[in-house]
Amino acid sequence: MIRKAIGKYKLLVTAALLTMLLQVGATLWQPSYMKKILSVMADTALSTSGKIDKISDYGVALIGIAVIGLIGSVLNTITAAKISQAVSADLREETFRKIQTFSYEDIEKFKSENLVVRMTNDINQIQMLLMMIFQVLIRVPLLFVGAFVLSIITMPQLWWVIIVMVFLIVIVTGLSMKAMGPHFAAFQNLMDRINGIAKDNLRGARVVKSFVQEKNQEAKFDKESDDLYGHNLAVGYIFSTMVPAFTLISQLAIFVAIIFVSTFITDSASNAADQLGGIMSFIQYMMQIMFAIIMGGMMSMFASRGFISMGRISEVLNAKVSMTYDDVPDEDLEGSIEFDHVSFAYPNDEEPMLKDVSFKVAPGQMVGVVGATGAGKSTLAQLIPRLFDPTEGTVKVGGKDLKRVSQGTLKRNISIVLQKAILFSGTIAGNLKQGKQDANAQEMDRAAQIAQAAEFINKLPDRYDAEVEERGNNFSGGQKQRMSITRGIIKSPKVLILDDSTSALDARSEKLVQEAFSKDLKGTTTLIIAQKISSVVHADTILVMDEGRVVAQGTHKELVESSDVYQHIYATQKAKEA
Repeated sequence: MIRKAIGKYKLLVTAALLTMLLQVGATLWQPSYMKKILSVMADTALSTSGKIDKISDYGVALIGIAVIGLIGSVLNTITAAKISQAVSADLREETFRKIQTFSYEDIEKFKSENLVVRMTNDINQIQMLLMMIFQVLIRVPLLFVGAFVLSIITMPQLWWVIIVMVFLIVIVTGLSMKAMGPHFAAFQNLMDRINGIAKDNLRGARVVKSFVQEKNQEAKFDKESDDLYGHNLAVGYIFSTMVPAFTLISQLAIFVAIIFVSTFITDSASNAADQLGGIMSFIQYMMQIMFAIIMGGMMSMFASRGFISMGRISEVLNAKVSMTYDDVPDEDLEGSIEFDHVSFAYPNDEEPMLKDVSFKVAPGQMVGVVGATGAGKSTLAQLIPRLFDPTEGTVKVGGKDLKRVSQGTLKRNISIVLQKAILFSGTIAGNLKQGKQDANAQEMDRAAQIAQAAEFINKLPDRYDAEVEERGNNFSGGQKQRMSITRGIIKSPKVLILDDSTSALDARSEKLVQEAFSKDLKGTTTLIIAQKISSVVHADTILVMDEGRVVAQGTHKELVESSDVYQHIYATQKAKEA
């Protein structure tokens, strides 16, 4: 995934690698000059003025090397930042586009709060990982190999000191990484759960306060937060022992190296100047080796979170979309609806919600769907715009199997107004144009008149440019429902589905909406899902559902006389009204 993502930034990647090489080269170059300076200082054959001249020359060279390393470091940081920012932005956009192709089933599988964490926290982790890769993780092996080779060349007698030090540091690093791995793996799952709890509480703040559940919600949040705190604390404890262990190993290695070099100098006094300069360079190379291993280990541990996040993003991008559309031209459909032995079960449900449902609706008819709670009314409605596919059987609109038409055909011919009115922050016009992108003022006015939304929209100073707050919180439930209905009918669909979308309207407004439908939407097939029989009493035909089946179909008058289920619902509602 990362290889593909950074493929379009080859120039930046090349620049990052070159500047990294410049930085590593300067770092490895410095100890050799330190060796020369110390050798000159220890050389008794040179005069004081000669020593000063040589040391000055080497000092200038050291400053030049430091400047080169500084330039390489700055340029490397800039290019690494550009790569990480660009790739993370691309991944975020690609992930969002992928989520837009998901069906309801796919979103339910991942969960909305989980997808939010993946698009934010996980992509931030990948961004940090990319920054580390181009700043540290590629630099570390280069620095390690270079320092290892140069240390052996500088003091070949002490090769075994380097090997022992590397061996001990690698063991400590490996044990630390093994201990930290499970904690890093748990971080993202805990972040998902914490985000879910916070999201539920912010959305349901009124419910929480109404039932005085603040303490319970705090306890639930505290439990997950304490778990995250525990994992962070465990990682901190491991770090608190790992860093001193590295320091101890390196200091012991330096001590051993100095002891052995002192014996070399004693045995060969004529070469004392070179040995003194060599031990300083050797120690610096040892520090660079230790630094490379420590940085590599630490960055690898932090990078493990990035790799986990990379896997989570890959899971979304590589997810097989459960619902696909045929690549066929868009077309206009007639408004007929047909269910042919349709059964449907939600994912992970053992029992089907719809069981062998069959019925036909002629174009232009107004159809009511009634039944007890849980009878499958909303499920039936969601199959018509293909929010879900049936488990068995066929759903047809205009005589066409919905699995054989394009997505554009569905969106052009079918509108659904869901039971829960969902508005997006922005303006009223912005929300209405989700139903039809190029809707003009006349079309918005017509749809608002039919949905009885014009009644309050025209009273607003900015009318259609009036602000809509997050989730439409500045409008009442009835106003949000009327705007949702307006959005549903603005494109004059052939099939309009109202899933109990007038439940928040008062009796007068609901009656006006029904009258407007009968008058202005004569050519539209309208399917009205309703709890109240009064909402569908004037429908051309009414479907009565019970336990996932259509148990009766007919007009209100016919059903009152022939359907026991309908009679029971009707009698119960009449008794409540009385």
